[in-house]
Amino acid sequence: MASAPQNVSLPLFYNDLVLLSTQEHANWKSRSTDKAKWLAGVNTVPLTVEEFPMAQRHFPIVFSAGDNPFPIALMGMNEGVNVFVEEDGTVPSPIYMPAYVRRYPFLLARVQPNSDELSLCVDPTSDLVGEFEDGQPLFDGNNPSEACQNTLKFCEQFEIAGQKTANFMAELQKHNLLMDGELNIEIGTGEPVNYRGFRMVDENKLREVRGDILRTWNQSGLLALIYAHLFSLDLVRDIFGRQIAQGKGPALPQQSS
Repeated sequence: MASAPQNVSLPLFYNDLVLLSTQEHANWKSRSTDKAKWLAGVNTVPLTVEEFPMAQRHFPIVFSAGDNPFPIALMGMNEGVNVFVEEDGTVPSPIYMPAYVRRYPFLLARVQPNSDELSLCVDPTSDLVGEFEDGQPLFDGNNPSEACQNTLKFCEQFEIAGQKTANFMAELQKHNLLMDGELNIEIGTGEPVNYRGFRMVDENKLREVRGDILRTWNQSGLLALIYAHLFSLDLVRDIFGRQIAQGKGPALPQQSS
């Protein structure tokens, strides 16, 4: 079974990666599920810019820390907490589910280190793929089945959206618009709960961007994406409130009697 290249860290959710092939997986099927068990306890999920308009209605959108930041949806304010997904993977309320989540257990990856060609791979540890009696076949003889072709198209579209996202991030960094983020939530004790470790758009620097650049961003849709991010930050209190209601909030300062 062809494994993913060695010495490469696996993406979020994936425990292993193998190249999907007729030789190894001729009898494999994929099956759908209404539970996202791999998402339980995960508080940040990567987003593409194409998802901002929908995602901003449900999650705060921020950017990861580090030299190569990327957009992430906050599904919980604290590590290990997802306020939308129960421990068994049940999603009790309708929400926008990020494409990164829906792509699992498949993805496109470079199997050969010296090649730019991407191949469809799968996490063989997932209970969504295997030799089942139920489900949709991945192969029809030596050819990919319709279900497999649809999965491939979805993964290809995700890669295209990923490149658009990289271009968006490059533009933000080119104009030095990202700053270290800090969110403070007042809880009535006189000591706010502070959250750091992410990046966000600096609104002061955004106001200083030249008019011709802003017009270009407005025409390309980039400006709307920036404001989708900024407007989504209003949902931080909602996420925090959900955590408290679920008994998953951070340790709060003791009030003096």
